[in-house]
Amino acid sequence: MPERIAKFLARSGVCSRREAEILINQERITINGATVTTPATMVNGDEDIRFDGEKIKKKDKTRLWLYHKPAGLITSHKDEKDRDTVFAHLPAGLPRVISVGRLDLNSEGLLLLTNDGALSRALELPENGWSRRYKVKVHGTVNEKKLKELEKGTVVEGIEYAPCKITIDTTQQSNSWLTISLTEGKNREIRKLMASIGLTVARLIRLSYGPFQLGSLKKGEVREVPQKVLKEQLGKTFEICE
Repeated sequence: MPERIAKFLARSGVCSRREAEILINQERITINGATVTTPATMVNGDEDIRFDGEKIKKKDKTRLWLYHKPAGLITSHKDEKDRDTVFAHLPAGLPRVISVGRLDLNSEGLLLLTNDGALSRALELPENGWSRRYKVKVHGTVNEKKLKELEKGTVVEGIEYAPCKITIDTTQQSNSWLTISLTEGKNREIRKLMASIGLTVARLIRLSYGPFQLGSLKKGEVREVPQKVLKEQLGKTFEICE
């Protein structure tokens, strides 16, 4: 069945649908040798479709990996500042993958990777109600009353942030470890929330994303989620291609 090129790119694991338009505007997608000019272009998958000259295969079975992202890598395939990227450090043998959401340069911990752009988009939606749990080291004086106010939801620099859960784990002098759980995960959300109450984030580690846990995964290590687990966790809300 014909589908838009943007959807085809997402289902093939090249990018998310929202990123497809960027690639097309950059003239990096071709169909049978012709440069694609609109994300609304229809394809049936039998064409010679290429990204940066590399032929894109038809969609494989849906796969998901857990990756322990170290600090110092950006979650991008290419960087205009030529910084080191997550995708340049993945083990050989992995197919083309994209991330589910992002972790910024200085953040570390669990990052989900998939070969299915539609799955990536689905798992990012706040409507899923999936909690993202973080271990956060902050510098400054922790005010419990202010933390309780943040938990109710707040507005910082005109951006509205949903309610969250914050617990104080340990405090030593001006340094504290917190556990923070979010359901949205907006851009640099935790850092902005902490800054709004006078705290500086010194370290940020994502421990879990929905039912998927960082666990004992070592920095830089990748582990595939078994198909059985994938179906159990996602099969009721997402069409898993087998």
